[in-house]
Amino acid sequence: MLAYDERALRAGSEPPPLRVAFAAAHVVMRPEYAALPHSPERPGSPAEIAEHVDLEATLALRRRLDAHGFGIAEAMDTAQRFEVGWPLASRLITACGEARLAHGFVAGAGADHVPLPRDAAALADAVAEQCTIIAGAGGVPVILPMPQLVAWGAGALDYLDVYGRIVEATKGPLLVHWLGPMFLASLKGYFPGESFDRVMGMAPTRIVGCKLSLLDEALELRVRRRLLQRGQIVLTGDDFHFGSLMFGGPVQRRIPWCGRVVALGDFSHALLGILDGCARPAGLALRLLAGGDDERAREILSRCEALGRHVFSPPTSQYKAGLALIAWLDGWQDTFLLPNHVERTRSLDHQLRTAELAAEAGVFRDAKFTAGRLRELVAGLSTA
Repeated sequence: MLAYDERALRAGSEPPPLRVAFAAAHVVMRPEYAALPHSPERPGSPAEIAEHVDLEATLALRRRLDAHGFGIAEAMDTAQRFEVGWPLASRLITACGEARLAHGFVAGAGADHVPLPRDAAALADAVAEQCTIIAGAGGVPVILPMPQLVAWGAGALDYLDVYGRIVEATKGPLLVHWLGPMFLASLKGYFPGESFDRVMGMAPTRIVGCKLSLLDEALELRVRRRLLQRGQIVLTGDDFHFGSLMFGGPVQRRIPWCGRVVALGDFSHALLGILDGCARPAGLALRLLAGGDDERAREILSRCEALGRHVFSPPTSQYKAGLALIAWLDGWQDTFLLPNHVERTRSLDHQLRTAELAAEAGVFRDAKFTAGRLRELVAGLSTA
């Protein structure tokens, strides 16, 4: 188990961070949810799931991530946004705003409060409505990918029309999320042709960046070098390569960005699900990077990256199981249950390897406590 100097883990008078970093957080379920027969193949309704979400534990998780130096990414895929629906997502967004998080929050804006948008205008209006609610709560809206566009067989001009309508109907700032089909199969073929580049170029003072969740390092390098020229940033969602992507080249300049000052250069910032599972060491790594200790920061992030590659291994959409397991092993929640019992989709061998890599990355606070929970896991005594 990698050991850290606890004094270095406490926020204090560190130099300003060189990277914007948001942790996408999962939701915590109460123990009685174990009895419900939901599954990814036969999901429960959002209303059924919401009844069993432990809101107190879910919000405590977000405060813990904030304490380690991360902004919160709420109502994203990590929170199973496409399964839990807008009513629960909006409650969490409001709660994030009320929590006065030190590092702020962003949140996913979709159209899931409108069951069947009839056309591009209705779809754009629905997303813009959620953007306005998020901004009103104090967050930065992240325009989630819209599976309807794929289902409609939309072409590049249709994408430009929908995104243009959203931009026109909102005040900004906005982020654009490009999520790959390894996370959600219905997004295969999203952003056809050059539509992504054209969307990012339509209003660069209002579309201030993007989150790329494509697990394609080469594509991300190309995108961020184009966006850099316009002062836009890439928030990497590449849980396989985020460490190397966040290092990159030197700082070229600093700009105002969503109420803070951020560094620009040939490097990615971050909006990552894996930060939910390795906030303790990753937070230290970013503070070391800001202080000029690149070697130590790289060492820590490489171990976090190894954990990310395993937790997000195919089928990638099951990654939430690893995040909930880590939080349970570290004592942050009483079960590792997830909506629609995604926790049951990973084998015991996969879970044990997750625990091993998390320990090697220095995630766990109390080795003795974690060992006890591992014994529960192996014996099948947990409620999950």
